[in-house]
Amino acid sequence: MSVKVLAVGKKHESWVSDGIARYEKRLRKPFDVAWQLLPHSSREGEHARAEESERILAKVDRDAFLVLLDERGKNVDSPKLARTLQGAFDAGRSVVVVIGGAYGVDDSVRQRADFVWSLSALVFPHQLVRLILAEQLYRAQEIAGNRPYHHV
Repeated sequence: MSVKVLAVGKKHESWVSDGIARYEKRLRKPFDVAWQLLPHSSREGEHARAEESERILAKVDRDAFLVLLDERGKNVDSPKLARTLQGAFDAGRSVVVVIGGAYGVDDSVRQRADFVWSLSALVFPHQLVRLILAEQLYRAQEIAGNRPYHHV
């Protein structure tokens, strides 16, 4: 069990790679993360969304706990995120986190998702979302392990 991140977009920029590496060094199973970057569609709008969504779903195991990052999703605090992820691990499920492309994802991904999570009502650049996600996975790990990284 572990966390796989499926992100539509280009490779990590150097400042993102450096930040992600900082957290990845600290992550331990089941919170360790593997990144899989999927290229943007050459199409636009609804066609791009449909093509990218199809490619995303092809990479998700049937039994995986799918977390979709979406600004219209549920806004939760870090302890709730930690409980959600730990619950999936306790149920023997791996976790897949999806960061859609510029046009988002279609309803097929949203319907498959076990949890639709909003980092904020604000929209962030995908590179920044990756870094925030890495930190939140580390924070969730520390909360789940009752370690002092997260202060209430």
